[in-house]
Amino acid sequence: MLRLAASNLDLNGIAHTFFGRKGGVSAGIYSSLNCGPGSDDDRASVVENRRRAMESLGGDAVRLATLYQVHGREAVGVREPWAIGHAPKADAMATNVPGVALGILTADCAPVLLADAEAGVIGAAHAGWKGALAGVIESAIDAMEKLGAQRDRIHGAIGPCISQASYEVGDELRVAVEQARPDNAAFFVPSARTKHWHFDLAGFATAQIERSHVANISVIPACTYLQETAFFSYRRATHRREPDYGRQLSAIMLI
Repeated sequence: MLRLAASNLDLNGIAHTFFGRKGGVSAGIYSSLNCGPGSDDDRASVVENRRRAMESLGGDAVRLATLYQVHGREAVGVREPWAIGHAPKADAMATNVPGVALGILTADCAPVLLADAEAGVIGAAHAGWKGALAGVIESAIDAMEKLGAQRDRIHGAIGPCISQASYEVGDELRVAVEQARPDNAAFFVPSARTKHWHFDLAGFATAQIERSHVANISVIPACTYLQETAFFSYRRATHRREPDYGRQLSAIMLI
């Protein structure tokens, strides 16, 4: 099982892991630790994969909360996890309940895990470019503050996502991001194709955390698109005209 960790989330009372695609039971294009119930993978395999991931994290699979992610900015507080198939439509969450794991599912977007260990509050966000631009990371931090977290104590980590070199985008995306803030131009470099650019999603997500006045930030240096044996990738699957793709799990829990 591939497990990556951020050193700045190595905190008392906090368990976290950025899982890759290894160590599960799924087959074919979902091989093998596909934790996404929104995929067309066999449901029993997804349930077993989530159980294995939670066992590795040190928790119970029925205490894992994942969302129906819609690339928005909505954040929810979590007291009790919901059953698979009944998740709210949101892209961020927070909790102060020990044993409840907050899980983000990705296949190129940036998973963001957050913790204020002193307050005993954690958060998580699914940050694609749309959600990050809309303020999903700020929403996660706001939800944490409602539970007693303080921004100057929050540690944030960005997990594996698509790298800038692999993320070519059209001019419309660049215009939308730069219209929000002119200094967002720093996250684009020209592509070899006219009116196309390479976008630094991890850098943009980092900036959004910084703009939320959280200073303790780390980034896992991995590319979901290039590292095929390690990660699922929506863009890679699309380029290969595959019918679907798996999702890797990033999770954080109070212990």
